[in-house]
Amino acid sequence: MRSTLFEGDRPLVVLAPMAGITNRAYRTLCREASKAVYPGGGAALYVSEMITSRALIERDPETMHMIEFADDESPRSIQLYGVDPDIIGAAVRMIVDEDRADHIDLNMGCPVPKVTRKGGGSALPWKRDRFRAIVDAAVANARGQVPVSVKMRVGIDDEHHTYLDAGIAAAAAGVAWVALHGRTALQLYSGTADWAAIRRLVDTLAPTPVLGNGDIWTADDAVRMHRETGCTGVVIGRACLGRPWLFGQIAAAFDGRPVPSDPDCAGVQELMLRHCELLIAMHGGDEGKGCREMRKHMAWYLKGFAVGSETRLALGLIDTVDEMRALLATIDGEQPFPVDIAAGPRGRTSGAKRVALPDGWLDSRDLDAAVDLSLAELGVSGG
Repeated sequence: MRSTLFEGDRPLVVLAPMAGITNRAYRTLCREASKAVYPGGGAALYVSEMITSRALIERDPETMHMIEFADDESPRSIQLYGVDPDIIGAAVRMIVDEDRADHIDLNMGCPVPKVTRKGGGSALPWKRDRFRAIVDAAVANARGQVPVSVKMRVGIDDEHHTYLDAGIAAAAAGVAWVALHGRTALQLYSGTADWAAIRRLVDTLAPTPVLGNGDIWTADDAVRMHRETGCTGVVIGRACLGRPWLFGQIAAAFDGRPVPSDPDCAGVQELMLRHCELLIAMHGGDEGKGCREMRKHMAWYLKGFAVGSETRLALGLIDTVDEMRALLATIDGEQPFPVDIAAGPRGRTSGAKRVALPDGWLDSRDLDAAVDLSLAELGVSGG
């Protein structure tokens, strides 16, 4: 099936859920910055941080805050995490009945050890029966009113691939699309994404749409992935850190228009201040909290620009907007965007390491009745 979220023939462009990043403030900034560089660039799908299904149905206050959307945010997209079909089903039913989102994505690709060691995230598709049960429950409880998608990885490691079986099961359940990050859990964010696997999944699941994720750093990369894999859309994660206008550039490229230029240093500084302003508003006007959350973004925004080490250090310790503004004023705003440096890999680039899994997890492709996954039902949203 093809979701109404796809517009015409343009491939869908999706902001990947990232813990501590893709909150309401950042999603708003991405829409604003993308529309500023290309009027049609705001038509991407900006997904929330990972929401834990158990925390949602228990109406955990922090989780309820995390699923709040801006008044002009449309479509509204929530990513759900869970390992229990009944809990996932109840969470989807709650979202639909209370009109809390226009799209639900299921997290089946998280490679974080605290998740995989309990059988969740990218470990879960190895258990085919549990994977099918979760996706079936989500689609059934959406009742055709909200599209459901699945985001996953190639597998656990090179000896334990899961993406083809999982993709076939998801398509049979009636998902709107499957998004594939072309890396295994073992790789984390290292090495090179396997675009050939994305191509293979596209061919296997047709006509169910497949979105590609991994090693898209520029608009040209997005176009190249679309051309080489035949994917129906692209998912952008680390590449947009400190570059919220990237979605507008990709939209222009997919429309066959000239790709808008990156802003100069002064333009980046304006976006940094706007980002901080949005974070403060998201936290109910708490300037200190908003500024503290802004600190982690500084290095991403200023990557490649000539900034003194003392200034960089001070920006990572700001407590007020005035302090941030004064520090930014010391940086030469006429510097052009450092494309060769800043338009490449950024964010997490940690190397491969052994995947933490429950004891005996790889012994069978089906879930042993004696295996207790209750501990994998995370009670805290966001990752």
